[in-house]
Amino acid sequence: MARILHDDFVLVLGDGRTFTREDLLEDARTRRFEFERQDEDPGTQVVRVYGDTAIVTARLWLKYAAGGRWHERRLWFSDTYVRTPSGWRYAFGQASLPLPPEPMP
Repeated sequence: MARILHDDFVLVLGDGRTFTREDLLEDARTRRFEFERQDEDPGTQVVRVYGDTAIVTARLWLKYAAGGRWHERRLWFSDTYVRTPSGWRYAFGQASLPLPPEPMP
């Protein structure tokens, strides 16, 4: 993670909370979250490239444990990458509020 995260990285959640590069690295070091699933829903990913900037958008399916409790949700995300002299770096992430459950068929 440290290699790909831009020094000025920011993640913004749908409720307005923000997290920095150091916040994410600390969460990884302390294993604050235990992910069982972190998959994009097939067919939802779109990648847009504008010169030295790329934006990836998709619907994400998460299943994870935090604080001893399991959570499962779907959300939309947009991740922005910038090309630097040392390669592509993840500079900005945005995650929607959890989506409502999909109706049963």
